[in-house]
Amino acid sequence: MKAVVYTEYGDPEVLRLADIEKPTPKENEVLVKVYATSVTTGDVNLRNFVFVPQGLGFMARLMVGMNKPKKTVLGLEFAGEVVEIGTSVTRFKVGDKVFGLDSKQMGSYAQYKTVAEDVGITTMPANMSYEDAVAIPNGALTALTFLRKLGNIQKGQKVLVYGASGSVGIAGVQIAKALGAVVTGVCSTKNVELVKSAGADKVIDYTQQDFTQNGETYDLILDTVGKAPFAISKKSLAPKGAYLAVAGGVREMRQMMGNAFRGGKKVMAGTSSESQDYLIFIKELVEAGKFRAIVDRCYPLEEIAEAHRHVDSGRKRGNIVISVSH
Repeated sequence: MKAVVYTEYGDPEVLRLADIEKPTPKENEVLVKVYATSVTTGDVNLRNFVFVPQGLGFMARLMVGMNKPKKTVLGLEFAGEVVEIGTSVTRFKVGDKVFGLDSKQMGSYAQYKTVAEDVGITTMPANMSYEDAVAIPNGALTALTFLRKLGNIQKGQKVLVYGASGSVGIAGVQIAKALGAVVTGVCSTKNVELVKSAGADKVIDYTQQDFTQNGETYDLILDTVGKAPFAISKKSLAPKGAYLAVAGGVREMRQMMGNAFRGGKKVMAGTSSESQDYLIFIKELVEAGKFRAIVDRCYPLEEIAEAHRHVDSGRKRGNIVISVSH
């Protein structure tokens, strides 16, 4: 089968199209014919540690390979069709259209990939294209993890999303709104209308206004890009508010240790959940018309290096999708 592989860290040019062996599903796995994948910040971090938080570079290399990658096929998100199932699989059948996130095995930059049936995979929302479906899992699962699991979001709370036009940010706006929050998005001038269209009650253009100077306080501040650190954001938090550090590093981990001594204001950092239940919840939001995919650009598999370059720039709006031809 065709796949995009890399055997060394570096610029997007390290990615190359190759023929590799088609995988065979284990007894608890399904084989997915991949029709669409994506380029997430996770993918570019694995390729060259582009957005790895300060202080975590060595740990990242320790996990994925010190001098060269342990796994040679990237691709966290996938959307496609189940074409074979393992002997013990009960949740899926051949012919199911599925989508999901598999950061443990990766391997979505290929025509076929295997996925364990109990991880972040479920059937696609009704009447949705593969290209739109694949733009959902990573951003939505990350936003939901931070807002619900770490932030304990409640109906009626005021939520500010910093970096509201990126994959996690635009998902955060929609999920917070669906969960009954009053949402403020922060983004650049060119993305104001996009964030409004995602359902934000108010949008702040950071090139024109500093949200920390507007006198407003928020129950949750979801910082998706690490550019509004706790030291700056804390005065805009409500007395028992939480700063949710999606791009948190060593600094935020240390700050979490001081939560008990901070008069109620908390710093929360962590990793995204790939819960199947969370993904099913997001699918239900999509089918209820409360969440939609935001696709910036779609590239063919052969142009994946160019797609990576666009994500490296830090200027993507929503999601970058890769169409996998067969």
